[in-house]
Amino acid sequence: MLTALVIDDEQLAREELSELLRDTDNIDVIGQANNAIEGLKKINTLKPDVIFLDIQMPQVTGIELLAMLDPDTMPMVVFVTAFDQYAIQAFEDNAFDYLLKPIDIKRLDKTVCRLVKQHNKAIAKHDLSILAPARLEQIPCIGLNRIMIISTQDVEYAFSDISGVHIRSAEQTASSQLTLKVLEEKTDLLRCHRQYLINTKAIKEIKLLENGLAEIITLHDLTVPVSRRYLKLLKEKLGIV
Repeated sequence: MLTALVIDDEQLAREELSELLRDTDNIDVIGQANNAIEGLKKINTLKPDVIFLDIQMPQVTGIELLAMLDPDTMPMVVFVTAFDQYAIQAFEDNAFDYLLKPIDIKRLDKTVCRLVKQHNKAIAKHDLSILAPARLEQIPCIGLNRIMIISTQDVEYAFSDISGVHIRSAEQTASSQLTLKVLEEKTDLLRCHRQYLINTKAIKEIKLLENGLAEIITLHDLTVPVSRRYLKLLKEKLGIV
């Protein structure tokens, strides 16, 4: 049986689809999310086989969510949309699976059968990069009792520790469900250390230390380590010989 996560900002639509999926006897709905940010967190923690993803959601759309997922660990994706037949031509052309609202039971059964077949035979997943934005313009973060959307240009650096990935701007530090790998690939943040990414536009000074190490001082006097491995790359990026 496949495990599934339903992501939709409409509660009734979310619950209806979850119930229909359970009735197929092939899908175990292990969670629901009412927005893309919550969905991202649950994808990382629950690791479902498939996500049923609403496209039109506030703040972060379903399509934007795709760009935040690691392609190596991304689950199968079924788009759920109220778009008409003309608007979903891109899905048809690229053989992406989708469900139109309101959900047609026969169409749902066909989709589930396709998912089971794909899962059992380990068929290669579709390349969703055709739909997903190549770059992230904003990073969803979680702070104290709140959810924040931080523009990538406002980030001074990102880092990881035992508790996860954190985004540091001039005003605050917030936790993110994105991996450093995704941030490195989808933003202008540059790797300067195994656990740190730096916004080169936020660099005020680079202090060269002993043993080939260095430290970055940001525009707001924050300190970021630079390892020997990445110092040369950082210099080349900045045009320093």
